[in-house]
Amino acid sequence: MPQLLHLDASARSDSFSRELGTVFAAHWRAAHPDGAYTHRDLVAEPVQPLDEARVRLSALSSLHGVRDLAAMDAVAATVPDLARAWAATRPLVAELLGADVLVIGAPMYNFTVPAALKAWLDRVTLPWLPLAGRSAVVLGARGGAYGPGTPREPFDFQEPYLRAYFSALGLTDLEFVHTELTHAPVMPFLADLRGAHEASRAAALARVAALATRTPAT
Repeated sequence: MPQLLHLDASARSDSFSRELGTVFAAHWRAAHPDGAYTHRDLVAEPVQPLDEARVRLSALSSLHGVRDLAAMDAVAATVPDLARAWAATRPLVAELLGADVLVIGAPMYNFTVPAALKAWLDRVTLPWLPLAGRSAVVLGARGGAYGPGTPREPFDFQEPYLRAYFSALGLTDLEFVHTELTHAPVMPFLADLRGAHEASRAAALARVAALATRTPAT
């Protein structure tokens, strides 16, 4: 049974990245009626930022050659503060490892990913975390235009960061879909770009619908 893990990291309830995620999930669930779907709102339910105990867990996992959840359970059980850190971490890691497809609503904030998403990435990442064989789709929303050849392309620290992150963990089936120029509908000095924004939004919605049915289920 295929499983989809859907993360939202936008601080806005009516954001464009959430719109893309809603559309993706609807099409994916229609295409996989027997599939399992989990939605996690990283803003409504914030992940605890890293603390010393969580950092020590990563170091100890390497020291003890941990390769799975059961081995990590044994390491964490040795010290109370490690056990508490692992209790806050384990459900998120298990959720991620159980997913075949990961879809992430990730607006661009200050040229990079939202703090809510960064906290989740920091919390779930362990030296042994295996993500090979899974697929991921990142759904972005950007106030300006950051695509190839645009003046702001060098300021995009969002997509390159996430590409590097997932590649390092063995996940190579990775797609990005962005709605750009999202400030155009609300900022008067960008009024002449509203048509370009709508075109970007329409293209993103169409791309998401296609990816949701073509992304490998396993």
